[in-house]
Amino acid sequence: MIQLGREITSELQIASTREWLVTNGIGGYAAGTVAGLLTRRYHGLLIAALNPPLERTLLLSKLEETALYNGELFELSTNQWADGSVTPQGYRYLEKFELEGTVPCWSYALADALLEKRVWMQQGENTTYIYYQLQRGSGPVALSVKALINYRDHHSQTHSHQWQMQTQSVAQGIRIKANDTATPFYLLVSQGGLVTQHQWYQGFELGLEQYRGLDDQDNHLHITTLEVVLNPGDSLTVVASTLPQANLDGATALLERRFYEEMIRGELDVPASPMPQWIQQLALAADQFIVNRPLAEEPEGKTIIAGYPWFGDWGRDTMISLPGLTISTGRPRIARTIIRTFARYLNQGMLPNVFPEVGKLPDYNTVDAILWYFEAIRIYTVAIQDNELLEELFPVLVRVIDWHRQGTRYQIHVDTDGLLYAGEEGAQLTWMDAKIGDWVVTPRMGKPIEINALWYNALRSMERFAQQLGQPQQVYRDMAQLMVEGFQRFWQPSQGYCADVIDGPQGDDLTLRPNQIFAVSLPLVSGAADHPALLTDEQQQAVVETCGRYLLTSYGLRSLSPDDPQYQGTYGGDQVKRDSRYHQGTVWGWLLGPYVQAHYRVYKNPQQALSLLNPIANHLQTHGLGSISEIFDGDPPFYPRGCFTQAWSVAEILRAWMDISQQQY
Repeated sequence: MIQLGREITSELQIASTREWLVTNGIGGYAAGTVAGLLTRRYHGLLIAALNPPLERTLLLSKLEETALYNGELFELSTNQWADGSVTPQGYRYLEKFELEGTVPCWSYALADALLEKRVWMQQGENTTYIYYQLQRGSGPVALSVKALINYRDHHSQTHSHQWQMQTQSVAQGIRIKANDTATPFYLLVSQGGLVTQHQWYQGFELGLEQYRGLDDQDNHLHITTLEVVLNPGDSLTVVASTLPQANLDGATALLERRFYEEMIRGELDVPASPMPQWIQQLALAADQFIVNRPLAEEPEGKTIIAGYPWFGDWGRDTMISLPGLTISTGRPRIARTIIRTFARYLNQGMLPNVFPEVGKLPDYNTVDAILWYFEAIRIYTVAIQDNELLEELFPVLVRVIDWHRQGTRYQIHVDTDGLLYAGEEGAQLTWMDAKIGDWVVTPRMGKPIEINALWYNALRSMERFAQQLGQPQQVYRDMAQLMVEGFQRFWQPSQGYCADVIDGPQGDDLTLRPNQIFAVSLPLVSGAADHPALLTDEQQQAVVETCGRYLLTSYGLRSLSPDDPQYQGTYGGDQVKRDSRYHQGTVWGWLLGPYVQAHYRVYKNPQQALSLLNPIANHLQTHGLGSISEIFDGDPPFYPRGCFTQAWSVAEILRAWMDISQQQY
């Protein structure tokens, strides 16, 4: 359990940087700050996925609570306005904040009374519960709750203040329809009556949007007010949902949520190993990224949201994240479903990079998503001897290899040295994919090192798949063997590390970046009894030492050496500034996992390797509570940036800890 006291909650500058998240398994979510302050356009109590897992739409923005107790009025909400003022200042009454699993709980001290509030979502529904309980008091509390709503894409903001929404009374609440074509939604309450209002609250100041150089103001509509009296021990349930009915017994709904989370914890299994609480917390965080993606031919299809609050499901992120989020957490059935779901999207030997929110076809502008797909399948089939799935997929994988041999989009093809070439002007195909207008910040055209490590890993995987199924395997063995000599061209004896890209338009790129760590961390590239490694033992050690000396931080690897003249140590500013720094020194949390695994492979010391993960335990109490951020500043103190909870960050830390912890017992 993560718990914050007044040393955090009473300091607005700090409490507004701690963010919570709850999700519903279909792409919808609720998010906000410990202080209750809206700092992002993505903050709200119900952001519904109207076309799961996308078309995410803000419906319930927030609840403004006022408590009257023993003649004293306590305004419990906190807002910052366009003129810079902060009013009300309800954070001052916040005695404690806890994360109970993934359920945030606020405890407000009102003299000798204590009022608790919890928020969670119903799994599989666009339904949010807000549950109040008066834990103690010498008398009743009169609670007034104002509901502020909206109806907009979660990426946008509302500037209208004349928008008339339709309301209709229903049993236990009201039905709201933003316009004639909008999806209706409902506010339901367990007790008390709702009084309809229609007043726009204008000029909410969104501090993080301002920091990001974006539109930083929003308006929300006060649609209804609830008045109830709570005696000590009483509770109140408020439900926001796209469904007309809900379980208004908040206590039983909360038990159902807790049972679900206990089931997730119960699937974790590390024999003879003490599992720290923060790893159990990460298992719950892992579940938040797994969502439904129903297809006509795969109605139970699933995918992975790359990061909250703004990412959808990306092919690359999904395949990198899949092993850590599913196999490491004891949920191989979900892994199988995701693997089969994405098989439907294979095209010309490639997987989509990104699925647009609405109305467009997927973009196939990534060279590595399909290569990570091979690794996800390999890890799954090692964990679960599922020949049925492997037999189903093997012909598809054969065609993928064939497409890469003959050539596919963006000049992706196998060269005469066996290495994989990728890239053309204006395209960003690797995970370092920032693009500003027509400017690709890190184009990496040619033969990127991690792409070729992944290609070798895929060929060795195909060799093993073929052997397992009794299929011809020599072609994959020969292709992999051809790579071994060619791959040595990445090694730069004068530098003591590997080139980032070779055979590019301007020759070889010797920039010191973290991508070479995959030439050590990937399981089938570092050598095995039946095939050679891509790098010698001495070279592997040099790669780990160099990355450790110049790129390693407490929370991940820098994307560029600080000694490089292009290095940028802080991440922020408008979109141009942010994107130009995204892979030019910014620390990426997900890279800590591969580094730790490479460290273990080189030094064979599980205790030392695992000790590199210890700072993450403390990070879970900052930024995205109970989870791991997308990125961090390259300079100390490595302030967290970007998405406050990122799938591959969580996944790779989980996978590294699970894999290595089992080696020491």
